[in-house]
Amino acid sequence: MTVQLACLAQDVPVEGTYRVELEDDAGKIVEVAVVRDSDGTLHAINDVCSHGAVSLSEGEVDGCFIECWLHGSRFDLRTGQPDSPPAVRPIPVYPLTLDGDRVLVDVDTTV
Repeated sequence: MTVQLACLAQDVPVEGTYRVELEDDAGKIVEVAVVRDSDGTLHAINDVCSHGAVSLSEGEVDGCFIECWLHGSRFDLRTGQPDSPPAVRPIPVYPLTLDGDRVLVDVDTTV
């Protein structure tokens, strides 16, 4: 597991997102949305909608879901599974750990 500093916990708004670009082991840039749900739990997901290929970090957080701003698909922040069309494919969810206030994400592994 290769963890990287994504941001500080204070950077992520309540029921909001913080977009970062991290590099995987192969040197490829991975777009990540660090999301705080309504309970205050932080999640790390791939920032690209599996249906419309747009940034999910621009969508709205509702409970443990994020809604794509373009077509309205919603994804579970814990599993990446869509719960409403038009998306039918899940998005990657990455392991996230907290080290004090530091948010660490591993983009080489999915949950």
